[in-house]
Amino acid sequence: MRLRLSSKIILLTLMVLAFSTSISSAPADLGLTLPNIDIKVGSSEQNLTPAITIFLIITVLSLAPSFLMLMTSFTRIAVVLSFVKQAIGARQAPPNQVVVALALFLTILIMFPVFSNVYNKAIVPYNSGTIGYEKAVERTWNEFKTFMLREIVNHKNQDNIYMLAQSTNIEIKDINDTPFQVLIPAFALSELEISFKMGILIYLPFIIVDMVVASILLSMGMMMIPPVMISMPFKILLFVLINGWDLLIGSLVRSFSGG
Repeated sequence: MRLRLSSKIILLTLMVLAFSTSISSAPADLGLTLPNIDIKVGSSEQNLTPAITIFLIITVLSLAPSFLMLMTSFTRIAVVLSFVKQAIGARQAPPNQVVVALALFLTILIMFPVFSNVYNKAIVPYNSGTIGYEKAVERTWNEFKTFMLREIVNHKNQDNIYMLAQSTNIEIKDINDTPFQVLIPAFALSELEISFKMGILIYLPFIIVDMVVASILLSMGMMMIPPVMISMPFKILLFVLINGWDLLIGSLVRSFSGG
């Protein structure tokens, strides 16, 4: 999707106005001498000035967690790992920090081809002055758009795109022309659907263990003993014997195209 330069100029102008307004509204009795700041929105080569570049970098970093969760493989991995913890019943093992860190580095592993293409096709040409910032943003979006559309199509979740488009009165004739305001939430919904389907398959063997242990305790008259306390060691033993971590992580990586 090609972004219009005029809308970007308006957006950047509003950012600069908001920034300058916040400076001018500072109290005058502080004795501060404000320097004269001359900020240019763009040049003839469509390159941003260093001040605007730094401002946009800070803005992108503040929105990076949202981009990470909704435009990459992070959501599916994190949700599936959470299902594993709940199915086993070990709430504190592994800790949430370990789960998030593992999901983060698996995301880097899976998304590395996309990140490499963005670096080679957008960042390097922009730094060398070959292309302007508008072209760099367009190429970056196209790489993530290709990844998201590929996952949606391969898992047959195109109905999410049409549902959101119909709800917002947006007509989509070709799925490749899906705008970003529809594609990003559609991809997030697709990832949640896939992760919940995987979660059902993860829960089934552990539910069987819980039912067997509960039946044995009931037949022995030990109704005061929580079945979860007895079944958790058996579920951990089952998970270790079947080499569960290798099966789980391998299935997660293979669930992504090209993984």
